[in-house]
Amino acid sequence: MEKLSKRNIIPIFIPHYGCPNDCVFCNQRKITGMSTDISNSDVENTILEYLSYFKRKDNVEVAFYGGSFTAIPIEKQSEFLEIAHKYKERGLVKFIRLSTRPDAIDDEILKNLKKYGVDIIELGVQSLDPEVLKLSNRGHNVECVYTSSKLIKKYKFLLGLQQMVGLPGDNLEKSIFTAREFVKLDPYCVRIYPTLVIKETALYKKLKEGKYEALDLKSSIKYVADILDIYYKNNINVIRVGLQPTDNINYDGDVVAGAFHPAYRQLVESFYFKCALINYFKESKNIKDEILIYASGRNISNICGQKSKNKNEIMKKLGISKIKLQEKSLGYFEVEVHGKFIEFIDVRDYYR
Repeated sequence: MEKLSKRNIIPIFIPHYGCPNDCVFCNQRKITGMSTDISNSDVENTILEYLSYFKRKDNVEVAFYGGSFTAIPIEKQSEFLEIAHKYKERGLVKFIRLSTRPDAIDDEILKNLKKYGVDIIELGVQSLDPEVLKLSNRGHNVECVYTSSKLIKKYKFLLGLQQMVGLPGDNLEKSIFTAREFVKLDPYCVRIYPTLVIKETALYKKLKEGKYEALDLKSSIKYVADILDIYYKNNINVIRVGLQPTDNINYDGDVVAGAFHPAYRQLVESFYFKCALINYFKESKNIKDEILIYASGRNISNICGQKSKNKNEIMKKLGISKIKLQEKSLGYFEVEVHGKFIEFIDVRDYYR
């Protein structure tokens, strides 16, 4: 799977600015730690501040976050984008990204975004199940997601799609359906977010009333790994799994329930590699009492797991006494196994 190159991101948060309704899970002020007001000078100052930090200027991306950029009046969109585009024309910014709602896309909007050099448009889809969208108060239907995605690609923008799991009315079957539909839309990238219950949201009220049950951390790891498997096997770039921890997004902050962990993606990927290797060795006829596995440095951590939990579980399930891990320059899904045989395996083939 091709990996997106590492970029220096200049994040500009437009929390709840222009959003037409309150989704049950959303409190953008809590999530971003920002107020609802942002000025042109805020945008300019943020860009200048981050540019002063970056040593490399050839991979800088200005990213407008908040989920409803194109729901802002088009005049305000133009003001913000004109500032970012100025730095792109100077060669100090290479990419401009924004996130928005599926029902806030049309020809006029896209022509304007093209004028200001926008490269990537991410749609906060969350689910392609009608019941989940309704219970989450998303305010749009399923059909507009397909229409907007196709229109974005027609105008030659890169398409990003965002999925949430564990929303009201959601289950694994519905989330898998959404992932498979995302694959059909052939996005440039995907983000996956387990639903977190944030203070001062409608979902928080439902939780307190016993009308909503959040996914716990352990259950969600298997849940999300199954979804990741769909994207992995279809070579879809998954650029984020789980919300980034902040002062607010933390169990010591405003998160009261849901699958939160500061290293959430690593937990999911560790589970993925563990299951794949157990399945592989169970099918192998050459299991020895000691196994030597070569993998990239990142995947040695995934195979080993936190406090060697994965490695110990693999040994226990296979009935072997030792697994030795050594670093080698291999692809993300490649693992080399040494015994009396030498074999490269693709862990995607063995994840069930």
